[in-house]
Amino acid sequence: MKYNIVVVGGGTAGCAAAYFSAKLGLKTLLIEKNSYLGGTITGALVVPAMKSVQSILNNDFYNIFTQRLYSLGGQITYLDGNKGWINPELAKIALDSILADAGVDILFNTYINDIFIQNSFIKSLSISSSEKINLIPIDNDANILSVSTETTTSENNNSLKLSEYIETDYVIDASGTQIICRKANCRFIDDNTNLQPSSLRFIASGIDLSKFKEFILEYDKDREATTAGVINNEIHLSTACTWDKEWALTPLFNKGLKEGLLNKEDLAYFQIFTIPGMPNSVAYNCPRFTKSINNNDLYALSNEIIAARKSMLRLINFCKKYFPGFEGAYISEIAPEVGVRVSPRPVGKYIYTIQDLKEGKTFENPVLVSNYPIDVHSDKRDGAKLEKVYKEYQLPIESLISADYKNLFFAGRSISCDFYSQSALRIIPSCFSMGEGLARYIANLSNQ
Repeated sequence: MKYNIVVVGGGTAGCAAAYFSAKLGLKTLLIEKNSYLGGTITGALVVPAMKSVQSILNNDFYNIFTQRLYSLGGQITYLDGNKGWINPELAKIALDSILADAGVDILFNTYINDIFIQNSFIKSLSISSSEKINLIPIDNDANILSVSTETTTSENNNSLKLSEYIETDYVIDASGTQIICRKANCRFIDDNTNLQPSSLRFIASGIDLSKFKEFILEYDKDREATTAGVINNEIHLSTACTWDKEWALTPLFNKGLKEGLLNKEDLAYFQIFTIPGMPNSVAYNCPRFTKSINNNDLYALSNEIIAARKSMLRLINFCKKYFPGFEGAYISEIAPEVGVRVSPRPVGKYIYTIQDLKEGKTFENPVLVSNYPIDVHSDKRDGAKLEKVYKEYQLPIESLISADYKNLFFAGRSISCDFYSQSALRIIPSCFSMGEGLARYIANLSNQ
């Protein structure tokens, strides 16, 4: 089968790239390893989206997405003007319908097996079902005779076989794990010593938000830390507490620690938000992993996931004791995916730097404009960094174009930039803009 463009990864950047590729006339295939779109929004429960400058540059997909979610009852614009308060479950439905409107072909539960390269072009991809099975015949003595890697056939020619080849003119790696870049042996920026701890988020339900709103607004007078109001006839609020500075909630967390309800690691990062269309629930932007690890270290990653789920029980029991309105709270959803903040980044035609960001450097072909701060999480008390920027900054298209292959591009958290600039660029609105801007650029290339 032949496509003009194949987008690998159905997260924020991938969805925007696939939508506009199809809308601009390219035959588009979107490949996603999970059974839903949305990436960190839906799989890692990363809601709400962080707020940045309201830019007209490549912001159309974000507007389409939030408007569609609003029509489903899954989006609000918060008190500070942030329209990124979204329902992660309804987001799956919204993204399905948006991409269907554009005519994007989508393959769920699909993995990349191999890529085929000629003269610095990626010519085709070999894909397979996530349920691929190797048939291993045995003899009567239980000796393995052979391992079958033959592809299966289907009477329905439109169905995906266990292994299939997709030809393409262009490839966008929006996977977040750089699956195409790694299989193609692309060069990567060598700063793997710089890491940030990931998070494993969860949702708690059964909460009397009216009771908690009354308590938290009285208890915490800092409106930079705690806000609450009624929006679209729903109570919405946010509050936080971290170990690197004194918050209004710090004495309560210290009591929980002293009583043995919490471990010291549970105090590292606590933040909760309400969710549109879920009137008795809150989303926890925690627990954060206790260590900054390379997520390719499977032993360390697995241990951190187990520890995070234990932390969830401690946090919900703490909230039930100390937060009025949480008496009947329970864990209703645990994110199936880890919220990863930083990944290895491939080398592009331009490596964007923190100096570019701070100086507000302008470019001939920018894909986004933002003012989101430099936001580095740390597993050390004095290691976190949240630094405001005082100029709007741009990201050039060249940071999304592979320096190694002529038809390979990337978008999302893994682009050609240094560690500190990536910490500001990784937010959801910016990733949407990257995907949209990249699709527009490739559509222009294809018309030349």
